[in-house]
Amino acid sequence: MLELRPSCEACGKALPPDAPDAMICSFECTFCEACATTMLRNVCPNCGGGFEHRPVRPRAMLMKYPASTERRDASVDFASHARYLQDYAAKPPSQR
Repeated sequence: MLELRPSCEACGKALPPDAPDAMICSFECTFCEACATTMLRNVCPNCGGGFEHRPVRPRAMLMKYPASTERRDASVDFASHARYLQDYAAKPPSQR
């Protein structure tokens, strides 16, 4: 089950469970759409994966299975990410 992490790991923006701009990779690294598409260019700085919009959990299920409240530090190492981009930006996530 997805944690539905509460914030962007790059800029710290709040991403509540129903945020339409929350993006995740296959490891559920969580970023806002602006960071995922511009600064990160669809390459996760943690695992090299690509991003998809995070699904919204229905309100009734949120009551039974609440979203995480644990914030992760906004701490992207942009120097390391620049090296990721050199290797991965031109490759689709399935080939990275």
